[in-house]
Amino acid sequence: MPLTTSVMPELGIRAPDFHLTDVVSGRRLELSSFESKDALLVMFVACHCPFSGYVRHELAHLASDYADRSLGIVAICASDVAQHPEDGPEGLRNFARQLNSPFPVCHDETQAVARAFQAACTPDFFLFDGDRKLAYRGRLDDSRPGNPPPVVTGKDLRKAIDAVLAGRMVDGPQQPSMGCNIKWKPGNEPLYYAAGRPA
Repeated sequence: MPLTTSVMPELGIRAPDFHLTDVVSGRRLELSSFESKDALLVMFVACHCPFSGYVRHELAHLASDYADRSLGIVAICASDVAQHPEDGPEGLRNFARQLNSPFPVCHDETQAVARAFQAACTPDFFLFDGDRKLAYRGRLDDSRPGNPPPVVTGKDLRKAIDAVLAGRMVDGPQQPSMGCNIKWKPGNEPLYYAAGRPA
């Protein structure tokens, strides 16, 4: 299976604004919806992607574990539904309900939000601090579907969240996430995406 890695945009860039709808509640969301939170985690996922499927339960556990902390979380799917209909709003509603998702799940139909965040693969994670500057981008942990243990723990992302919530910089190198490429609409593939293509 060809793999795509995170583009790894420059740390410190500001979170772009977005205007999306939670497919379960129908609530409209934008960057300011999370202004009371000390950190914001934006996750790009896809129902069809085995890598997203492999980590989906850990994403729900992570959200539950940080439910009483000042962390905002939103999951976004930007797949072209002409290629993968299961990534449309109904598929995302099923995804959210199966997880009893404690975070909103949104469909980026135009793919404009994915392009603004420089998302390239699923899953792809972007953690912003209280000033909404990018503090971490990269992998959940070092586990991969089809490989023997280590099991999914979310240790890399959890370490980054703990640091940001404590007001510290994220220590150590940040490793890119890896997974399926975002399924771009024909002619919609951004220039930056070439950096995340497999060699």
